[in-house]
Amino acid sequence: MLKSEYLQRVYTGVITRDPDQREFHQAVLEVLESLDLIVDQHPEYEERGIIETFVEPERMICFRVPWDDDQGRVHVNRGYRIQFSSAIGPYKGGLRFHPTVNLSILKFLGFEQILKNSLTGLPMGGAKGGSDFDPKGKSDTEVMRFCQSFMTELNRHIGQFVDVPAGDIGVGAREIGYLFGQYRRVRGSYDAGVLTGKGLSFGGSLVRTEATGYGLCYLTEEMLKCMKKESFEGKTVVISGSGNVAIFATEKAAQLGGKVVALSDSNGYIHDPSGIDLDVVKDIKLGHRGRIREYADRVPGSTYTEGFRGIWNIPCDIALPCATQNEIDGSIAKTIVKNGVMAVAEGANMPCLPEAIRVFQEAGVLFAPAKAANAGGVATSGLEMSQNSMRYSWSFEEVDRRLRDIMVNIFHNAYNASQECGVPGDLVVGANIAGFLKVSQVMVAQGLI
Repeated sequence: MLKSEYLQRVYTGVITRDPDQREFHQAVLEVLESLDLIVDQHPEYEERGIIETFVEPERMICFRVPWDDDQGRVHVNRGYRIQFSSAIGPYKGGLRFHPTVNLSILKFLGFEQILKNSLTGLPMGGAKGGSDFDPKGKSDTEVMRFCQSFMTELNRHIGQFVDVPAGDIGVGAREIGYLFGQYRRVRGSYDAGVLTGKGLSFGGSLVRTEATGYGLCYLTEEMLKCMKKESFEGKTVVISGSGNVAIFATEKAAQLGGKVVALSDSNGYIHDPSGIDLDVVKDIKLGHRGRIREYADRVPGSTYTEGFRGIWNIPCDIALPCATQNEIDGSIAKTIVKNGVMAVAEGANMPCLPEAIRVFQEAGVLFAPAKAANAGGVATSGLEMSQNSMRYSWSFEEVDRRLRDIMVNIFHNAYNASQECGVPGDLVVGANIAGFLKVSQVMVAQGLI
């Protein structure tokens, strides 16, 4: 419950204005609960309407996206771009193509992106976008026609100094390629910095594919070292999901000495007590976009179980939820704690409900929120933007080193802020306050409020 009457009014205003946007309400409330610790020390927040401004997007764009399937039938989807904050740099955030996409989800993601980008230390604002289009089951030509139609409208709202989208769920290298090609066709200009996550042959960055999963493990490793004098070495790890984030978190966790024993997809999960054979997973998920159940048919000693949430019944030392938002509720969190977990770090965006986070924190489990823990993807997108501006490419090792340094700094920025606020080790509060203070100070300095 918010103690500040000012923050109560702000939150009530958010709910009243958009009563059906539950995901956005959840994200805003979490941040306001953190700001509750410092708002009394800053009367200028209320005097200048800083927080009211902070929780309202600068611009919301909605448009139709007509496209033809392979049989010549016309379909119409809805496209969005939520440009939330450009205080510290051009809008930056991914595009999500998934049937569940709506304003509430994109506003929650864009709001989180402001703080996440702020924490990286790179000059990037916050945004998010996408469509309720589902690439699954579509041919390459159908996906291409959709992307071309989507970019025909979106191109007028983006640019390397205005708004730089990237990929997200449903938007990988294939989609980014089609989007970039259409941007070039419409604009008649080779602005490589307008999209990130591009192919290496036309301006992409090494490590971008691996970045979110690698970054998640770098921050988790630093959290373990500084707060528990521990590491991944010899630890059992459970990771939900089996997309890029989960795959490369599995890869880095193993490199750091951990043993990943489970992965999942939207249908169910696999358990391999001997440790996941990542080459098999990569062949299934990246090679032919198959389902994770195939793993159990190919690897003796492993099992597949229907129902993806059941993965959290498997005991582990480190839990890395990398699937989707709100996959862990209070009941599941209690099971994870009972099974002996020492650290939880969010690889997906907001996979843990507030009640789950309270369970972890009350049990003394280390917890790293998504806006800090999964910032590796956007951090490396920022590094891609830098390389595009220089017309130069760094080596894999150079980008990886910079990524690790950014993630270590993010942890310490959040941890230091938690200490200064009197809640040492609460990285939820630390990340929210550290990210907010930077953006709010810039808003004041630029006269934006």
